[in-house]
Amino acid sequence: MGLTGGVWMARVPAAKAQAHLSDGTLGLALFAVPVGLVLGAGLAERLVDRLGSRIFVRVCGLGICVAVALPGLARNLPELMAALFVIGIVGGSFDVSTNAQGVRVEGAYGRPVMTSMHACYSLGAILGALAGGGFAWAGVALLPSLVAVGALGALLGGSVARWLLPESRRPGSRPSAAVAPPALEPHAEPLTQPALAQPALAPSTPAPSSRAAAKRVRRLVLALGLLGICALVCEGAAGDWSAVYLKDNLGTSAGFAAVGFAAFSGMMTLGRGLGDRLIHRYGVVQVIRVCGVTATAGIAAALATPVPAVAVVGFAAFGAGLSIVVPQVFAAGGRADPLRPGSGLAKVVGLGYAGMAAGPAVIGLIASRIGLRLALAILIALAAWIVLAAGVLTPPGGALDGALEPGTVTDDDSQAPVAHRASGGIPLPHGRSRDPGANQQPDRD
Repeated sequence: MGLTGGVWMARVPAAKAQAHLSDGTLGLALFAVPVGLVLGAGLAERLVDRLGSRIFVRVCGLGICVAVALPGLARNLPELMAALFVIGIVGGSFDVSTNAQGVRVEGAYGRPVMTSMHACYSLGAILGALAGGGFAWAGVALLPSLVAVGALGALLGGSVARWLLPESRRPGSRPSAAVAPPALEPHAEPLTQPALAQPALAPSTPAPSSRAAAKRVRRLVLALGLLGICALVCEGAAGDWSAVYLKDNLGTSAGFAAVGFAAFSGMMTLGRGLGDRLIHRYGVVQVIRVCGVTATAGIAAALATPVPAVAVVGFAAFGAGLSIVVPQVFAAGGRADPLRPGSGLAKVVGLGYAGMAAGPAVIGLIASRIGLRLALAILIALAAWIVLAAGVLTPPGGALDGALEPGTVTDDDSQAPVAHRASGGIPLPHGRSRDPGANQQPDRD
C-alpha cells in the first residue's frame, strides 16, 4: 500500500493535467480519498471479524493493486473523484485488515512488532515516490506507471500472502488476536498444559458483551479514537502545510521548503524502525509520552524560530515524535474488544481518518483569518494531548497482546509455556519453534 500510494502521490500532477483540473478542483478530487477511507474502515468493521483478517488482507490487497490504476483512466473531475473514492474504500478496508493481522502477528511473535510494520509502509511510500518521480522524469504516461506499480504490488503481495496467520479460533474461546497472555513474574512456576487448554472465558465468567463491558469498550475506543485524531491531524498538517509555511512565512525557496516535509517523513520512518525495540524495553506508555513531548517541542520550535534551518530540525523532531503513536493506537484498537477485535480497530481507524480528512482543511480555514503560524499552533495542543492521554494505551493485564512488558520475556525455559501459548507453534524471537503437540500432558479440549 505504501509503494502504490507513493507512486500515485508523485503522479498527481499528471492526473491533474490529464483531467484538466485547476488547483481548487484538484483539491476537491483528492478529498474523495479520505472520505473513502472512512467508509472503507466502517465496511471492514464486521467483515474482518466474520471472514478473518487473513482472507480480507488477500482480497483487499489485490483490490488496491487494481484500484490504483483507475485514476489513469480518468479524463475529468467526476471520473477522477470516482476513481479516488474507490481507492479510498479499498484502502480503508485494507488498512483495517492489515492492522488486525498485525495484532495477530504481534500476539504470536511474543513482542512488539506493530510499529516496524508501519515503518515498512513508510519506507514503501518513500520508494514509491522515488519510482513515481522516475516515471515522470522518463516521460512515462500516467496509466502505464500506475499499472506497473499495481502489478508489482500484486506480485509482492501474492508471494507473501501464504505467510499470513489464521485466526485459529476454537469453540468457547476468544479470537486469538485479542488474547493477552498473563505476564509471569521472572521466577513464576510455568503453566501446565491443562491450564493452557482452558477456554479464555469460562462459561460462568460475565461475557464482554454485558452492559458494563460494552460501556467500557465504547469509552476505550472513543479515547483511542481521539488520540488517533490528534496524531493523524498532526501528520496530515505536516504534509499539507509544512512546505507552505517554510516558503510563505519564512521566505525560503520552493526547493528548500520541500526539505521540511522530507525531514519529517525521514524521521518518522526512522522512528518507526526503532519503535518496537524501545517499547519492548521501556513499555508503550512511557515511550508514547516521551514521543509526545518530542513532537510538542519540535513543532513549537518550528513555529517559534525565524531561521528556516532550525524550523526544518523542528519538523524532523515533530515526525520522530509522531512516528510511534498511530501504530500503537491502531494496535490498542484491535485489543479494545476481545470478542470483536476488528470492530474496535475499525472504529479507531475510522475516527483517525476522519480527523486526517478534516484537520488540514480546518487549519486552512483558520489560517485565512489569523495567519498560518497561529493556525499551526493548534498542533502544539494536539501533540501535548498525546502526552496527557498516553495512559489509555496501557496494555491489558500488563501485556501487549502477547508482547509482554519489559523484563517478562526472557530466554529462561520457565517462560516457555507462555511464549508457546502466544505463538501457537510459530517460530519465536529466540529462534526456537514450539510445536503445539510437543508438550507432555494431553490437551483436554
